[in-house]
Amino acid sequence: MDEKHNDLFGNLQSNIETTRDLSNVTSKKANLEKKDKQTQKSLNVTTDAEDSYDASSIRVLEGLEPVRLRPGMYIGGTDSKALHHLFAEVIDNSMDEAVAGYANFIEVSLDAEGYLTVTDNGRGIPVENHPQMPDKSTLEVIMTELHSGGKFDGKAYETSGGLHGVGISVVNALSDDMEVEVARGRRLYRQRFSRGIPQSGLEDLGEIHNRRGTRVRFHPDPQIFGAKAAFNPEQIYKMARSKAYLFGGVEIRWSCDPAKLVGKEDIPEKAVFHFPGGLKDFLSSSLNGEYQVTSDIFAGKTEQRGGHGSVEWAITWYGGDGFIHSYCNTIPTGEGGTHEAGLRQALLRGLKAYAELTGNKRASVITTDDVMISAAVMLSVFIREPEFVGQTKDRLATVEAQRIVENAIRDPFDHWLANSPQEATKLLEWVVDRAEERLKRRQEKEVSRKTAVRKLRLPGKLADCTHNSAAGAELFLVEGDSAGGSAKQARNRATQAVLPLRGKILNVASAGRDKLSNNQIISDLILALGCGTHSKYKESDLRYDRIIIMTDADVDGAHIASLLITFFYQEMPELIKKGHLFLAVPPLYRISQGGVVAYARDDAHKDELLKTKFTGRGKIEIGRFKGLGEMRSDQLKETTMDPKNRTLLRVDIANDSDQETKKVVDDLMGSKPEARFHFIQDNAEFAENLDI
Repeated sequence: MDEKHNDLFGNLQSNIETTRDLSNVTSKKANLEKKDKQTQKSLNVTTDAEDSYDASSIRVLEGLEPVRLRPGMYIGGTDSKALHHLFAEVIDNSMDEAVAGYANFIEVSLDAEGYLTVTDNGRGIPVENHPQMPDKSTLEVIMTELHSGGKFDGKAYETSGGLHGVGISVVNALSDDMEVEVARGRRLYRQRFSRGIPQSGLEDLGEIHNRRGTRVRFHPDPQIFGAKAAFNPEQIYKMARSKAYLFGGVEIRWSCDPAKLVGKEDIPEKAVFHFPGGLKDFLSSSLNGEYQVTSDIFAGKTEQRGGHGSVEWAITWYGGDGFIHSYCNTIPTGEGGTHEAGLRQALLRGLKAYAELTGNKRASVITTDDVMISAAVMLSVFIREPEFVGQTKDRLATVEAQRIVENAIRDPFDHWLANSPQEATKLLEWVVDRAEERLKRRQEKEVSRKTAVRKLRLPGKLADCTHNSAAGAELFLVEGDSAGGSAKQARNRATQAVLPLRGKILNVASAGRDKLSNNQIISDLILALGCGTHSKYKESDLRYDRIIIMTDADVDGAHIASLLITFFYQEMPELIKKGHLFLAVPPLYRISQGGVVAYARDDAHKDELLKTKFTGRGKIEIGRFKGLGEMRSDQLKETTMDPKNRTLLRVDIANDSDQETKKVVDDLMGSKPEARFHFIQDNAEFAENLDI
């Protein structure tokens, strides 16, 4: 499973196993505490626990303490991706200087000791004392205070990648050694830091000529990222190169110590990246030798006018699998967002308009997926005040970006098609062929599923959906007949099926094959899915597009969910790898005040809603759901089953961690209790809020 879902699986299992092993101790402790409380009550004695919760119990995190305590909130975790995000934060500041027109080169250097250095020839970080903190230089304020920076009011930068003033200070907090040099006003300044704490004051190193800008040299903290964590030269090289083609006016100079490049022959010790033609140059070189549907790449660029943003794009259609590399203010948006949606709409509408103009009626069936399935796309936008999902900025959420991109691309695309009718017709036919292939596959799957339904003797408890195609069909696995009854009433009968499971499913990781084959719950589940197990698994026979585990939001529910995940992992791993397995997230609380109603998934969410949503007058009523069976069918539909409102967690297996995942499953779910005991010993200190 990927890291997110591996963590989820581990958390579920650690709670379950810790609960088992500690249940006897907890029970005895509870009895003693009950007697103790009764004695204290009769004597009117105040307990130490009550006295201990006072003003001294409340801790205020200062400076960069929150970053070191919870790095995941700022860089998405402490894994390799998070480690390399530190470089992204530093080079993004230099890129902002280049895009603003103040720098024309950036140097990136990785040395033998693992230090990464980023140097630009921009204006340099201001060094004079800051007006809000007169006893500190502006450089120290920027490096040690969250939410400090020059990008809040738009005066220093028209567009920028950094918005919250936390980027470089976060890097400082998570580096065990950092040195910043600033060449400004013909003088050189330097200050050193360690784990966010200044190790010196601002040093004036004297007069300097022929140099300006900022140089940041830093080393990631092994206390945060692990003793063996280090920058990957290949990844840093590719990240640096991408910045050069995103902005043709900048030159990126790369260097790396040879000791870091052993076994990495494709990465040079030194290189200079400069792409005056921008995205078109890069896309052309990337697809060198690949078959392209049209002889020319559709590329263009709009300049920023009146604060409406600028857009650059390069698009071609070729014989391989399609891809989109999108960016906002030079920040890579790997999960897409509103700018990609605008591009998709512009291309689809442009092709449909051309089809209507030329009388091609076959094109009426094409969708954005048909247009994009073999499209190679580079998209870069520059807008003011962009809104991202999360600090790591993987997805753009600015609504206006969709309109900006669609308007920027639509007219040039229409002209591009009209100027070369022969090439345009070739492209349109190519896309129509993709659409007809899609429809043919869907029809074959529908016929296959209808045949399978007729042949299968489906389980009696299964409330199947009426949809004949596996595409879009969902199977909800629920615990017990009570929850099953609510789910059957709440479902969309056309696309949603429900299979109630009586009791806890067999732990397949510790059971023999004979015991497994004789288990009725497992037999019903395999029968309902219709795709077989192990070597007999056949993707085309799977009767549902999504398998959704929907259990109660308590320890028992988590245990059942982990047993089901183990079953799918051991018996049908391909089902997980193909992205078919999900976990539903039912609410734990219903909160109401007058006509305002909201649902909270856990205690933290409940506290957040109470602070932000329920601020009016009137009594606030809070109800806790004991289980799915207790929820009314309309509540279950609204919160957990309706695709418009629900939250699903996809279970995945990372390709590069199969052996590690197998070991975790064997340790936690296998037949060796000592492995679970060691896990509890190693991780008990991290267990919080156990539902015992």
